[in-house]
Amino acid sequence: MLILMLLPILLVLTVVLFIQNSGQPFFRQERPGYKERPFFVMKFKSMTDERDASGKLLPDHKRLTKTGAFIRKTSLDELPQLYNVLRGEMSIVGPRPLLFKYLPLYSKEQRRRHDVKPGITGWAQVNGRNSISWKRKFELDIYYVDGQSFGLDLKILWLTIQKVLKREGVNQSATRPMQPFNGNN
Repeated sequence: MLILMLLPILLVLTVVLFIQNSGQPFFRQERPGYKERPFFVMKFKSMTDERDASGKLLPDHKRLTKTGAFIRKTSLDELPQLYNVLRGEMSIVGPRPLLFKYLPLYSKEQRRRHDVKPGITGWAQVNGRNSISWKRKFELDIYYVDGQSFGLDLKILWLTIQKVLKREGVNQSATRPMQPFNGNN
């Protein structure tokens, strides 16, 4: 039902990003999901694929397009993940799916975030998103895993709407959405 309600926005963004990104409106990346099973998370593409002379991708802040900055600030880049929800790979609420390269860096406690399906939004997102430390994010993810309930999900959804409208905690700094996890933060 949510997809049908958002269909006009999804279609407009797909067309705009298709034109802007040379026919590639979506970003797909393999992530660990429930029980660390791999799946491809879908997002609207907010950055170009520009590279330097040696072939390395330019820093995020240099590749972020104006449209990309807007869809990130408004969290519209996350909408294609409704497809992942339909496929059963994600839930609306749960810990955000992170990168596979972080798995070996997790403590036993941090790994528990994979005991539930990853979500489009979660307890860590409504309590600081990218403006909090990795340590705090994992603590909030585990709090959600341990206290998962319909009531908590409703609270997270309500707070998500408020955070998106206020555009709080989207990026850690002006040049970086979030520092990479190194196992110690």
